[in-house]
Amino acid sequence: MHGTLPQADRGRRSAPRETRLPLTLRLALRELRGGLSGFVVFLACIAIGVAAIAGVASISRSLTDGLGREGRRILGGDLTYSLINRSATPAERAVLEAQGPVSVVTTLRAMALAGDKGAALVELKAVDATYPATGDLVTDPAVPLATLLAERDGAYGAVADPVLLTRLDLKVGDRVSIAGKPVAIRATLVSEPDKIANGIGFGPRVLISDAALAETGLVQPGSLNRWSYRLQLPGVPDAELERRTAAIAKAAPEAGWEMRSRTNADPRFARSIERFTQFLTLVGLTALIVGGVGVANAVHAFVERKRGSIATLKSVGAPGGQVVRLYLTQVMLIAGLGTAIGLAVGAGLPFLLDAFFRADLPLPLNPTLAPAELALAAAYGLLTALAFAIVPLGRAHDVPVSGLFRDVVDRSGARTRLRYRLILAAALAALVGLAVVTAFDKRVALVFIAAAGLAFGLLRLVALGLMALARRLPRPRTAAPRLALANLHRPGALTPSIVLSLGLGVTLLVTLSLIDANVRQTLTSSLPARAPNLFFLDIPASEADGFHAFLGRAASNAKIERVPMMRGRITALNGVPAAEIKPPEDAAWVLDGDRGITYSADLPEGSSLIAGSWWNAEEGRAALVSFDSELARALKLEVGSTVRVNVLGRELTARIANLRKVEWRSLGINFVMVFSPGTFRGAPHSDLATLTLPNGPDAGIEAGILRDVARAFPSVTSVRVKDALDAVNDIVGKLVLAIRGASAVAVVASLFVLAGALAAGHRSRLYDAVVLKTLGATRRRLLTAYLLEYGALGLATALFGLAAGTLAAFVIVTRVMRLEFSLDLSGAFVAAALAVVFAVVLGLAGTWRILGQKPAPYLRQF
Repeated sequence: MHGTLPQADRGRRSAPRETRLPLTLRLALRELRGGLSGFVVFLACIAIGVAAIAGVASISRSLTDGLGREGRRILGGDLTYSLINRSATPAERAVLEAQGPVSVVTTLRAMALAGDKGAALVELKAVDATYPATGDLVTDPAVPLATLLAERDGAYGAVADPVLLTRLDLKVGDRVSIAGKPVAIRATLVSEPDKIANGIGFGPRVLISDAALAETGLVQPGSLNRWSYRLQLPGVPDAELERRTAAIAKAAPEAGWEMRSRTNADPRFARSIERFTQFLTLVGLTALIVGGVGVANAVHAFVERKRGSIATLKSVGAPGGQVVRLYLTQVMLIAGLGTAIGLAVGAGLPFLLDAFFRADLPLPLNPTLAPAELALAAAYGLLTALAFAIVPLGRAHDVPVSGLFRDVVDRSGARTRLRYRLILAAALAALVGLAVVTAFDKRVALVFIAAAGLAFGLLRLVALGLMALARRLPRPRTAAPRLALANLHRPGALTPSIVLSLGLGVTLLVTLSLIDANVRQTLTSSLPARAPNLFFLDIPASEADGFHAFLGRAASNAKIERVPMMRGRITALNGVPAAEIKPPEDAAWVLDGDRGITYSADLPEGSSLIAGSWWNAEEGRAALVSFDSELARALKLEVGSTVRVNVLGRELTARIANLRKVEWRSLGINFVMVFSPGTFRGAPHSDLATLTLPNGPDAGIEAGILRDVARAFPSVTSVRVKDALDAVNDIVGKLVLAIRGASAVAVVASLFVLAGALAAGHRSRLYDAVVLKTLGATRRRLLTAYLLEYGALGLATALFGLAAGTLAAFVIVTRVMRLEFSLDLSGAFVAAALAVVFAVVLGLAGTWRILGQKPAPYLRQF
């Protein structure tokens, strides 16, 4: 027996050690076995907000990956060098060809004339025999491109967008005239692999051969043509690609071309995706923050329901901190479930888009899981849940057991402990930090955060003010109004929750309604009344006087303006190369690519001097430039600064003589840079002209002028302003639709919050209804009281939403979009009225079941 263990000890030693979860987690999981009753709104609010953020981020990443994966196809090569106004010189062409095979694509705008059927602006694309060097061109019928574009029966062939055939009532086999030369339409264009690289077009695409373009005579010195030289370097690694790019830049430093690589096929488009993604992410974050109110309501109701359990735990010795940790663990587990649901929905959105809309998507989409973006969305969801749950949970810490048992109607007003307020502050700081650090434009993110905080603060003040007003108003003699007034300010009133949830939703709806109305009015109503009717581009300088006289005869009472026009690219400011300048986002476009420039002896119409003075005849012989004042401020330029530009392959430096404010919204002729006449003396250029009819748009007169100009001056490109505005309006409409869709998420979240707020007040309303019915109150009288209460809350909130939404829309329209603001409240009033109706209907619907309960069981319970 000596040296042996007792039987019990041997059993303890040999038994495997049981892994036990922490007590708090075990208790939280045990309580969750009863289900998620009361947390439906909680789950919905978290899931909706997280799904919105995760979905937007996942789609953005899929688009970005798609652009990266399809970069070579989008560009039509591995490197693309573009020039405007001129083609590459033999020496420049030799520099490119020394690095690899080169294909050439020329794009320009031209007029297609179909006899008596009219004329139409087209986006002309001239290609060489190697096109497409990468990707697939799809035509109907499916015939080799060389066969379709070849010269046959006295005419070169063309492949046209079906829109052109519809617009001019044509069919495959018909002929049109381009610059006076016949072109036979031999197929329709189904898809082109490099469509995205072409940018926004104002007319249907027409493909022709480079030989056909040369035949038209449209290529003239100074004409607005873009030559794209595409290097085919398949299999060359990215590092080698960078080396060859550096070699080309060193060999032709003054070529002035714009370079793009397959690794960054469309940087402007990628930046646009990032900006729009940030905006939609902030909208999703708005939905999540609005949903946070629902989280707070649900947690508050949860604590009320758990009063007995909390009292029991505290009565057997559980400290307040442990009680809070227990229920915080339970709440965060539920928040984790809601976050997981939102992540699953958001992560699946790119795959759903690709599965159902692949053929209709204009952009390359590479559906993929985005772990970093999903982790960010999860962090937003969990931090929001923590921030809005900690204060309601912390309330139970210091309330005594007796108070918990007695606290049925008159809730304790104990202050939340410092530790819970610090947790709240930390969670809010983390939310703000995430939003700012991950934002593309940190200034926009900070403005959003400030606006959100201001909205919450103002809505809280509105609720407190409404309660204070109700408390001080004289008591009505009639029972129903007196009860409604008391319900607005009594302890545990629904006023703060309803005002906050409904107010945020109404404010958002009103803001979007006014922004939408102002953008559409700017594009479709106010501009055409003041803008020119027609623009005429690529007017050869040798024909400018004859063209001007022709327009005078065609529209004798019209206002006609003309200016010389060239294209130039800013290469340095104050001696600093443009590539090394980091301008603000709203001014970066000035340094990105070629700009239209002109020269003038007089101050252009629609401009006013802000600083400096306009040059006289003697001063105008020097190289001077007038610069847009707002852009100069953004680029830190002033009178006396220098600007270096590349025009037609020639570098020249001009001194800023003055700054001017430009009225861009008139759509008249104006430029960021207007040079003195001596700057470009003798340089080849074309003219730009506008025609403005005295009585505004007239489709019949405009169509006649377009047709006559196409016949008499076939090389001149005519643009009808209304058509251009319609094209832009179509794009804006799609963006507005996307914004509406994302914003609808926030509105849905606010509706869930409203429903949750009403549900949270169910217990106290049930108690009131039972007592009042016992005292003789009828269902009709109680319904009248509740109708007055919810109607007053809805009306007060709607008024706030109208005011706050109008102010927010005004700031966005005038400061961000830089448009004139028009107060069109028709849509805003509809949104506000619907909010009032919804609040009343939802409130009465939740009350109806309460009024049908029999008093006896509840009186015994209470």
